[in-house]
Amino acid sequence: MSAPNQPVTQLLAALAGAIVQGGIRVVDLTVPLEPATPTIQLPPPFAPSKPFSLEEISRYDERGPAWYWNNIACGEHTGTHFDAPIHWVTGKDYPNNATHNIPVERFIGPACVIDVAAEAKANPDFLLTREIVEEWERRHGRIPTHAWVLIRTDWSHRKAAKEFLNAGPDGSHTPGFHPQCVPFLAKERDILGVGVETVGTDAGQAHGFDPMFPCHTIMHGSNRFGLASLTNLDKLPPTGAIVIAPPLKIINGSGSPLRVLALVPA
Repeated sequence: MSAPNQPVTQLLAALAGAIVQGGIRVVDLTVPLEPATPTIQLPPPFAPSKPFSLEEISRYDERGPAWYWNNIACGEHTGTHFDAPIHWVTGKDYPNNATHNIPVERFIGPACVIDVAAEAKANPDFLLTREIVEEWERRHGRIPTHAWVLIRTDWSHRKAAKEFLNAGPDGSHTPGFHPQCVPFLAKERDILGVGVETVGTDAGQAHGFDPMFPCHTIMHGSNRFGLASLTNLDKLPPTGAIVIAPPLKIINGSGSPLRVLALVPA
């Protein structure tokens, strides 16, 4: 048995101590999961995803006198959720591309938070461009390798499902990524993935983009990930936080609801 790596052991002990003592805040980036949680709405003839449901099994009664538990049911991409590469046809052939076999170290990375809340408030169809990201880098430094790039739009402040989905006759109107921004992030910045406050990682009108749904098509086609329906991004600094986002270990899962946490210097 090899001797422990003393510097790393001390680093982990310091991290645990800083969390306990308040030097590092743990910020929950997850929305509550309940039957009212908005889900992606696909038009016919596409198959729909089930909304979240909770079925009581027993609650300290004749069905189970000392225990309370429930059955749950939902689609993999419900509430705050993780998109694996296998979720999209462009990512289906990568090895280790599903929720059970992605290397676990890829779920953890530094967070780069790009604040475009004012722009999204003025224009629900606002798109993050490469130029905006490069301007952010001039102020905060280059996006590091294997980072999570999170778009702060304050869209999660929309609590009613109708306002959150913001659907019209031509589809949803929600902010997202410009088609030219996605390959820049995936290929030139080598990020882990992206995170958004909206119901999906693509903008509401992305069905009309070239390519269609560029965040799914290019991000998963580059073996990257997506986080959707995040919240509390207004509590994170532009840089300096660490995001931890492991999905459920579903065999061949295309994604799953998850609890996303950020470690933030106090």
